Amino acid sequence: MFCSEVYAEARPEVFPGTRTHSSDRTMDLGLAEDHFSRPVGSFVASDIEQLKLAIEECKKLILELPEHSERQKDNVVKLIHLRLKLQELKDPEEDEPNLRVLLEHRFSKEKSKSVKQTCDKCSTIIWGLIQTWYTCTGCYYRCHSKCMNLITKPCVRSKVSHQSEYELSICPEIGLDRQDYRCAECRAQISLRGVPSEARQCDYTGQYYCSTCHWNDTAVIPARVIHNWEFESRKVCRSSMRYLALMMSRPVLRLKEINPLLFNFVEELVEIRKLRQDILLMKPYFITCKEAMEARLLLQLQDRQHFVENDDMYSLQDLIDISTGRLSCSLTEIHTTFAKHIKLDCERCQAKGFVCELCKEGDILFPFDSHTSVCHDCSAVFHRDCYFDNSTTCPRCARMTERKQDEEELDVKES
Repeated sequence: MFCSEVYAEARPEVFPGTRTHSSDRTMDLGLAEDHFSRPVGSFVASDIEQLKLAIEECKKLILELPEHSERQKDNVVKLIHLRLKLQELKDPEEDEPNLRVLLEHRFSKEKSKSVKQTCDKCSTIIWGLIQTWYTCTGCYYRCHSKCMNLITKPCVRSKVSHQSEYELSICPEIGLDRQDYRCAECRAQISLRGVPSEARQCDYTGQYYCSTCHWNDTAVIPARVIHNWEFESRKVCRSSMRYLALMMSRPVLRLKEINPLLFNFVEELVEIRKLRQDILLMKPYFITCKEAMEARLLLQLQDRQHFVENDDMYSLQDLIDISTGRLSCSLTEIHTTFAKHIKLDCERCQAKGFVCELCKEGDILFPFDSHTSVCHDCSAVFHRDCYFDNSTTCPRCARMTERKQDEEELDVKES
């Protein structure tokens, strides 16, 4: 009887409906030892009959060992794994494919032997040593092989591909009555009193979910960032957590349209916008410079490709990095590297600079210099003090207009 009592006490995580983890010591045994060998000797359990014999011998050894001893506890853990292995061998699905497609998930068979994963379907431990399990390569949904046919959640990555936009209302709650007192995802009955199942609200969708679909994971909520500049992580359901993780680096937030007043209150945003505008002005120099192309300078922004395409789109990760100061430091360093190449290191790029045609004095000017003004029509560059912020007529534009008129008069005469 002692064996069964210790067995039940040592394996709370394998009973359905629980998600508690065993002690660190048990976890270490699960990863480091061979639980399919006889506790004493060289007997190898390779099929069902041999496993049954190994289980019986392990049970006898447990009864013979001193109660509560370390060796007895170790062999109880071995007994657990032997029984789980026996259960797996009795499963008719012995040959599992390496890739399975289901509800737009692309499940790949895992080879990891870690036992610290949790099945997203049944919410119990995945015993990697003896159980076959899969991970979706798109949304990282994990599950036992035996749970795959019970999955009802489509792959979140497909939602990201078809609906690349955030919910921008802060926790748009509709109430449990509108949900018919059922989980918004699996439709299980829920209530705020926890009968028959606890209702947990997702701060992103505002809807309520059961404990199987909502594990109290936390994430930064885009709506709270954009409207309140708030970065505190809030509780979200599993599907929202995955969706937000996959959307984290996608530049889908046009701040000047969603909340233009944010730039009046967050100085860091103004600084980043100016750096991005300067980088866009530097880009034409690099794409026509052989040395810059060989040095692959623009690849310094390969993790934020949208920074070399526009200056008004942001990802949620951009905003998080702005709030921590990380983006300002890295972007300033890149800006300095780019400016150094154009103004100091490369003669070809230096030759594309401008001389102020109004005062005809001073150093060579570039459009990204802080003390310059740029003509919106011809892109000529002048000292800001000389140009009076576009109140002065641009000499280059006047010259081009005069040349165009001369060409038109010449055409008239020739005709």
